[in-house]
Amino acid sequence: MKKILLTVVLGIAVGTVAQNTSQPAQGQSATPPAQGQTPAQGQSATPSAQGQAPAQQPAAAPVIKDPAEYNAYVAAAQQTDANAKISGLEAFLAQYPNSVMKNQALEFLMQTYQQAGNAKKTMDTATKLVTADSCNVRALALLAYFDRVMAQGGDPNAKQMLADGKKYGQQGLDCMSKFTKPDGTSDADFQKTKDQMTAIFNAAIGISSLQDKDYATAVPALRKTVDANPTDFSVVYPLALAYLGQTPPDYQNGIWYAARAAAVAPAAAQPQIEKYARSQYVKFHAADDGWAELLAAAKANGPQVPIKPAPSPAEQAHNMIAATSAEKMDFATWEFVLSNGSQEDQDQVWNAIKGKAVQMNGTVISTTPTEFLIAGSSDDIDAKKADITLKFEEKVPVRLIPKDGASFDFQGEPASYTPNPFMMTMEKGQLLRAKAAPKPPVHHKPAAQ
Repeated sequence: MKKILLTVVLGIAVGTVAQNTSQPAQGQSATPPAQGQTPAQGQSATPSAQGQAPAQQPAAAPVIKDPAEYNAYVAAAQQTDANAKISGLEAFLAQYPNSVMKNQALEFLMQTYQQAGNAKKTMDTATKLVTADSCNVRALALLAYFDRVMAQGGDPNAKQMLADGKKYGQQGLDCMSKFTKPDGTSDADFQKTKDQMTAIFNAAIGISSLQDKDYATAVPALRKTVDANPTDFSVVYPLALAYLGQTPPDYQNGIWYAARAAAVAPAAAQPQIEKYARSQYVKFHAADDGWAELLAAAKANGPQVPIKPAPSPAEQAHNMIAATSAEKMDFATWEFVLSNGSQEDQDQVWNAIKGKAVQMNGTVISTTPTEFLIAGSSDDIDAKKADITLKFEEKVPVRLIPKDGASFDFQGEPASYTPNPFMMTMEKGQLLRAKAAPKPPVHHKPAAQ
């Protein structure tokens, strides 16, 4: 899936070793052989730079003193055929398990397996290399990467692979300070290698933390990875989920990266991801105006676009009053304004309806001969929750009292209310002759903030 990235990471790192390889004069040290180049017999081979802490003075380089060991190493390293090189290096490591060149041999073997496309052997060799050299960041990068990608790809052992990937990722980040630039490597190439490895380590940590719902760890790790790889769907979408999974959700960043994920998603997944991103936008903004513009900016990989939050419940109540006079509002709108509006807005609605006869339809919750508890809004009908107390001046005949749960028409005059929990008391109650009544009004819930 991401072989190119791994090849670049490994290729730059190993290539920097090859750049400095030359036939040394007698008594001089040589860098490890790469791409078929070899040191002279009996001369030392300088270890690869990764995993070595910077020293004030050059450390003594290892020397292959045994001619047979030297010849076996050189013969394997000089092979140009991948299979022959793998066989030679495997044989060398089996015959000389304690060789001073063990780490370098494992590194070349890991590289050769990776170039041959053998992921299992690449990971097996990388594991051996990390066991021998706990700060070999090239091996740690391969292990962190493959564990994460295979887990995301649906491997049956995904849970364990994510845990392993996180372990290697943290180990790699801890070792980056010891990763020194090989001789002959440009500053730009070395920085590029470091950036790629850092992104790989953070991705492994972030995806594993997201799976564990540890959003505090997942968000910063994935954000660093996405900043380095803004078109990699495998990390962009998880970053969106991490932002939106927090309590409370970070809608500004979560929606933006969900839109970015839709922009870079594989064609088959794109409609579903876009639908999800839009739903989060509407949930936060309470409408879809501006969505098309935000999605276009995300597809263009432009700067992040701020999203205006939905109006507060008090703002929504004020907008309702501005749009419709109190006399023309349905009961659910009265309930919303009287529950959520400012005192001024509540007073405006209440003064317009108090003491005036209202005819409406509701559902009986419970009754006495002089008082009915009624659900008047659709939400409260569904919840079987009373929001109206209807009082009668005289006892209602038993034969006329509707059964609990029945829908009926009535008239009353608003006399008082309590905002939370909402209850409107209506006096001078009357039962009206049954007629085809409109469906109860829907209660307007406040939008998500």
